[in-house]
Amino acid sequence: MPTVLITGTSSGIGRATAKYFASKGWNVAATMRNPDDARNLSDDTMVLPLDVTDRESIQKAVAGTVGAFGALDVLVNNAGFAVIGALEAVSAEQIEQQFAVNVLGTMAMTQAVLPQFRAQNSGTVVNISSIVGQITYPLGAIYDASKFAVEGFSEAMRFELETIGATIKIVEPGLIASDFGTRSMQFAHDPKLTAYQPLVDAMGAMAAKFTEMAEPADVVAEAVWQAVTDGTETLRYPAGKAAHAALADREKLDDLTFYAKTKERFGI
Repeated sequence: MPTVLITGTSSGIGRATAKYFASKGWNVAATMRNPDDARNLSDDTMVLPLDVTDRESIQKAVAGTVGAFGALDVLVNNAGFAVIGALEAVSAEQIEQQFAVNVLGTMAMTQAVLPQFRAQNSGTVVNISSIVGQITYPLGAIYDASKFAVEGFSEAMRFELETIGATIKIVEPGLIASDFGTRSMQFAHDPKLTAYQPLVDAMGAMAAKFTEMAEPADVVAEAVWQAVTDGTETLRYPAGKAAHAALADREKLDDLTFYAKTKERFGI
């Protein structure tokens, strides 16, 4: 029975993915900073504490998974959050934490499983990126940059992983219905910075529309499953109709046209 370790499973995409793999009969190590937040997971799912910014915590979670199940076949790097706001309003601490979790945490988790993957000459890393790993939106400079970094890291790691019999995949969700917007999003705003108010107002006006367009987290879990099991060398997996449409639109448009279309869409 194969084994998957998933980060950030206390809610949303992580929890949906843990439940999906458990339903397929896999051994699941569901990790989160506070195991007391575990809910609605399979009774067979192993819940482990994990902070992706803490190297000792990472090593304990990986060792605990291998110790319990004898192997580790798949790592899903899902833990993450978003800092949204004008750069002038974002603190240095927020920037550092954004990259500590979304980028350095992903790198550290991947690094921690490499000895196991190398020893067994197999393994898959799935990095949960976003459509903003290829597309930028107003007030998203910090979060978008973190996801661009995840995509670049993932592309480069393909070469290294191939030499040890392993592989890497990127899953790119679009608008997903979860508590990400309330639980995992930080809004940086300074009312004194009035020059940015049109962008703030435009994004606020779009919030309700985005909520209506959101798809269930299960579409991401299904994309992760496809990435792990389809046996292809495909690197990127858009998750959800909105993701497929947005990424296809970006691919066919030049930079200036896409920029203008984005401004029109947000009314700025």
